Amino acid sequence: MEHLPALSQQRAELEKVWSRWAVGGGRPSAPPPVLHSEATPIPRSESAVLRSEVVESWERSLRTVDPARAVAPSTDRDDLGSRWAESPLRTPVTELAGEIRAIAEDAGMIAVVTDEVGTVLFSCGDRSVRRQAETVNLAPGGCWDEPYMGTSGVALSLHSGRPSSVWAAEHLVQALHGWVCYCAPIRAADGRQLGVLDLSTYWDRSHPMILTTVRALVTAIESRLHTAQSRPVARTRLECLGVPRLYKQGHQIAMRPRQLEILALLALEPEGFTPERLHAAVYGDRSVSPSTLKADISRLRRATDGQIADRRYMLTEPLACDATELLAALEAGDLTTAVRVYRGPFLPDSDTPGIVQWREHLDVCLRTAVLADRNPEHALRLGQRCPDDIEIHEHALRLLAPGDSRRALAAARLHTALRA
Repeated sequence: MEHLPALSQQRAELEKVWSRWAVGGGRPSAPPPVLHSEATPIPRSESAVLRSEVVESWERSLRTVDPARAVAPSTDRDDLGSRWAESPLRTPVTELAGEIRAIAEDAGMIAVVTDEVGTVLFSCGDRSVRRQAETVNLAPGGCWDEPYMGTSGVALSLHSGRPSSVWAAEHLVQALHGWVCYCAPIRAADGRQLGVLDLSTYWDRSHPMILTTVRALVTAIESRLHTAQSRPVARTRLECLGVPRLYKQGHQIAMRPRQLEILALLALEPEGFTPERLHAAVYGDRSVSPSTLKADISRLRRATDGQIADRRYMLTEPLACDATELLAALEAGDLTTAVRVYRGPFLPDSDTPGIVQWREHLDVCLRTAVLADRNPEHALRLGQRCPDDIEIHEHALRLLAPGDSRRALAAARLHTALRA
């Protein structure tokens, strides 16, 4: 990169200014000239200077943040799961996760989504960059608002409500001086700020087009978000991972096992079934009259207030279902959501052919993803739901550091599984 020497010089000059602030205790006697009013990458032709929003952010941050801080603080793990589950950003981000991941991996970056207070809810991207980001807790659960981690792209976007970038020693915390981050706020249809999308990488990979990419991704997320907010909310929720339950408007209702099986199949295949295909999925090779299926569908239609179409069996209204949420998370590579949603096998007591096929599909997908992942939390969570899975417990032990107290839990689970 022919501009790298110039970038290195700019970074060195920024480090000098940072030292006067962070080590010297505040603003220098003569403030540095302000040449930029917007959060844009530092041009090659200009000297390294502090932008006005960086100066103001440093002044605010120094009241609560030690520039020598090594990592961002973490939120409670259980609280993180509920935050992501309840976030309006979860569905649009999950739907676009494949595109976001491809962009981040191709560019050698990490993509991060936070909530409205700067807590990281989702991350993906280049594996080596993600590992480095995890050393400063730029990972799910990390708290990146200004009072916690000082000046960063996330903090500036949360504070100003505008796209921002922070490069090298513009970060107040010295541990972030090797990074550049490009961020933009994500807004609800009514203008409320719901969080921030951040693309981060090493300082020498900075490029002005990255902020344009962030803006485009935010536009795509907001488009899906606003469309989803205008859709009718599902009145019915089916839980079929572990103990099956059906809720209508928050109240549990009794359903026959066969009806739950049919409803689960319809939820997982929104394009629906022909009568012949659904008959095969439900009854297999058993000699069951087509009228039996029609009777089951008729009873199910009454129980769901007519939410099933006549000729091609399919749902006509939104149905919330934990199995479809698991499938969507797996397809998007959102393993944190997948292991949180998974409460057990899909309708575990059913031997219906279509259910058995989906059960094996979901279990193999989730288990394979966890065994390929480097986050011990995912292995521990799945191990809780799969006490007999020796390989999952062994994987958790391999990933946990020697001093991690959770090793005792993984070891105990492995011991129990081996004795079973």
